[in-house]
Amino acid sequence: MPQTVMTIIGTRPEAIKLVPLVLELQRRPQEFKSVVCVTGQHREMLDQVLDAFGIVPDHDLNLMAPGQSLGQITARAVAGLTEVCEQDRPDIILVQGDTTTAFCGALVGHYQQIKTGHVEAGLRTGNKFSPFPEEINRRLIGQMADLHFPPHSACRSDTALRRCLLRRRFSNRQYCHRYVVVNQRSGDSRNSGSSSGNSIFD
Repeated sequence: MPQTVMTIIGTRPEAIKLVPLVLELQRRPQEFKSVVCVTGQHREMLDQVLDAFGIVPDHDLNLMAPGQSLGQITARAVAGLTEVCEQDRPDIILVQGDTTTAFCGALVGHYQQIKTGHVEAGLRTGNKFSPFPEEINRRLIGQMADLHFPPHSACRSDTALRRCLLRRRFSNRQYCHRYVVVNQRSGDSRNSGSSSGNSIFD
């Protein structure tokens, strides 16, 4: 039976990085049921990328509103993603980077006890306020994610990520996928090699 993989996207940069994975999931329907959920954290710019690749979201939370605070968009994203996850019950959630959407996706995955994969894990500045709120987002996602996909070996050696993996080594696996966009441009949307010898899709 295919595994249901929910890819959560909120901004144009996330879409650019995650579209190659969505396309690969869609290419393998015997193995995966791809579900795309967009929050609309960025609206026009996000839609431009999805339209360019012909990806129609299964869920659109349409969260973008003028003048809303970080707390407001976070609350609305958590509420919306909770409803979507309760409806679809994915086997795994994929989030990318350090956006508020990615943080909320990982948080809802944790609350719903759904395995979460973090694409581009391990990036750190060492200052939780710079960039704000992205640095704290990626630290917290790192604590909640079950599968970590750092883009290069330097991220894999990050001290904080190593500690997280050691504390929960029975459930956390770490892969190195390089940069997804680079892989896609070279004609390889699969993995370039991982610490366990598997690809992001294995």
